[in-house]
Amino acid sequence: MASTTKAVVIFGILVFLQVWCAAGDVYNIPALMSVNGFEQGEEGGPAKCDGQYHSDSLLLVAMTSAWYGPGFRCGKVISIKSAGGVTVQAMVVDECDTDNGCGITEISTSAAVWRAFGIDTSVGEVPVTWSDVSN
Repeated sequence: MASTTKAVVIFGILVFLQVWCAAGDVYNIPALMSVNGFEQGEEGGPAKCDGQYHSDSLLLVAMTSAWYGPGFRCGKVISIKSAGGVTVQAMVVDECDTDNGCGITEISTSAAVWRAFGIDTSVGEVPVTWSDVSN
């Protein structure tokens, strides 16, 4: 019974976050940033937003399913802030699908984002916060 209650609570929180993040601009959301390849022949297929491959030299991000929604943030720019206070803006072009191993608080960014932060991609994951950029 306790595990069922925990599952319902976790599910409720995830639904709330998805609706909240899709409903309007959000700010300073904690996340884990990982590196992703957006070019043909790397990790996944083409970007979910436009069905295209993109250069890893561009500032790009794939967002976890709950934040991606059904494409609400496609083509939008988010601001990503490192623990050291450096901020980089990147465009959402893909979903980091939780059904395929992406964490529920993960954003997966191009190598260019890591370079902009001055972080070696071999680190794997780093804590960041992200915010919507108002257009």
